[in-house]
Amino acid sequence: MTTARFYHAGCPVCVSAEEALLQYLSPEVKIDVIHLGEQPDRVTEAELAGVKSVPALVIDGNVLHINFGASIDALK
Repeated sequence: MTTARFYHAGCPVCVSAEEALLQYLSPEVKIDVIHLGEQPDRVTEAELAGVKSVPALVIDGNVLHINFGASIDALK
């Protein structure tokens, strides 16, 4: 099973992207939603995955930066 990780900061841009995008993923895709504002211990994980800004969706090592809510540096 493929796992998608959606990183966000809870801002309006991030919430809108989550609502608009995640509904289109296949039901076979496991989705892990990570709110970096509430889970700051996962910022390093996001950086190692290649996330430069949020919201971002990571699937199979591919990072999809969606719009621009906040720089990953702003979440440290």
